[in-house]
Amino acid sequence: MKEDGGSAEFRRKMNGGVMKAEIIVDKNYIIGDVDRKIYGSFIEHLGRAVYEGIYQPGQKTADEQGFRQDVIDLIRELKVPIVRYPGGNFVSNYHWEDGIGPRELRKKRMEIAWNVVETNEFGLDEFASWAKKADTEVMMAVNLGTGTISDALNLIDYCNIEKGTYYSDLRIKNGYKEPHNIRTWCLGNEMDGPWQTGHKTAYEYGRLASEVGRAMKAVDPEIKLVACGSSSSSMPTFASWEAEVLDLCYDEADFLSLHQYYRNDDNDAADFLARNMEMDAFIASVVSICDYVKAKKRSKKTMMLSFDEWNVWYHSNGIPFDRWSEHPHQLEDIYNLEDALLVGSLLITLLKHADRVKMACLAQLVNVIAPIMTSDTGAWRQTIFYPFLHASLYGNGTVLNTLSRVPVYDSKNFTDVPYLDAVMVLNEEQEEAVIFAVNKNTEEAMEISADLRQFAGWKVAEHIELTGDDLKAVNTEADPFRVCPELNLNTKLEDGKLTGLLKKQSWNVIRLKK
Repeated sequence: MKEDGGSAEFRRKMNGGVMKAEIIVDKNYIIGDVDRKIYGSFIEHLGRAVYEGIYQPGQKTADEQGFRQDVIDLIRELKVPIVRYPGGNFVSNYHWEDGIGPRELRKKRMEIAWNVVETNEFGLDEFASWAKKADTEVMMAVNLGTGTISDALNLIDYCNIEKGTYYSDLRIKNGYKEPHNIRTWCLGNEMDGPWQTGHKTAYEYGRLASEVGRAMKAVDPEIKLVACGSSSSSMPTFASWEAEVLDLCYDEADFLSLHQYYRNDDNDAADFLARNMEMDAFIASVVSICDYVKAKKRSKKTMMLSFDEWNVWYHSNGIPFDRWSEHPHQLEDIYNLEDALLVGSLLITLLKHADRVKMACLAQLVNVIAPIMTSDTGAWRQTIFYPFLHASLYGNGTVLNTLSRVPVYDSKNFTDVPYLDAVMVLNEEQEEAVIFAVNKNTEEAMEISADLRQFAGWKVAEHIELTGDDLKAVNTEADPFRVCPELNLNTKLEDGKLTGLLKKQSWNVIRLKK
């Protein structure tokens, strides 16, 4: 087991099986302000995300529009600011007009991305209505697989023009007098992927994204556009794809997307819990590519990032379903404590890049690789719900450059992995600061300390922890609170020094109030 090479005071101590770490922050050293849209999520027409997820007419909590109120309540609890829709791979062969107008006239289609039948019972107008009830915004994805510039223009006309054109008047005819006024648009999805309907080369996609983006902004100059980056950092075309696409559409795009999912196929906790280092390196690489293109173009615009698909995803891979059925059980990962710890570290990593990552979407929101699960009789919180909840509630304000003196270890795929992930967010308006921290050590607790004399007169308002002895523990409908947060009463801020104990394998939220 390696150590960080710091002074002997901070080397690993075996006093009663407790590791020691120091968190170092300074109010004057900041990373950037948090944009709340980093706590976004994603609903795709996939599996039971829509049908039996957010929409299930006749279910005991469903309202007059068929929206499940139990699910809406949980989404409001998370305070999700924006939700990407309708895909995902689904969007690349999606005819948005199939999902508007009288339901009895809507077409059933073969959905070739996920090998199911799409009924189109739920579509754009329903999602816009649902989003209002869930207190969230819509991030709308445009079909650039089989879709055309005209399709994109018709769609933004339908959504954002008040009246007086064919498509805006069609929306009114369909019962929606007010425009949906969608502000954020994705220019396709994962167009670098050969699995994508209408897969394109970087040149083909970059040219199309530029032309579509320019046309859409001619209709509504105030919208924000997300161009497709690589669908993962492991793609053979990664980096060259970003550079060529941005070279073609830099002026039209406001964000570049990143997608990445994290796996534990080898059941190796130490390696799995280090995978936020992979996210960190991915973001840093994309930032450097964006800045290269900015320099090449002599542009004054800094490209921001939208990490609009991220999560743990491996539990459900390979589980069979009935091909060409309607909304089967697909990709329903059942998350455990181990997954929640990594999700916590991934959230910390996103916060540490708050200067450039201005949107992100936990993929997805309900049933499909999701923090919320449903049955016909109820809805419950998966383990990953909690770190996402805590970050959304308390991770607002300015991210401070947070350093740690802590022992490190090597795993199968990573070297010098800190046992502690930590970041501090200062919300001066609310006179609150929060430290998010993950103790990755699965055997020992960790004593932490921090010099917080800059926070004179502050106190520890609350220390929330999510932990347990069993990394594989899960929440189910029968036992929905097996893994849930508890209070830690041992953390103190006295005479300018913060001290506390992070239990082994734990996610921690230390809230400080003035």
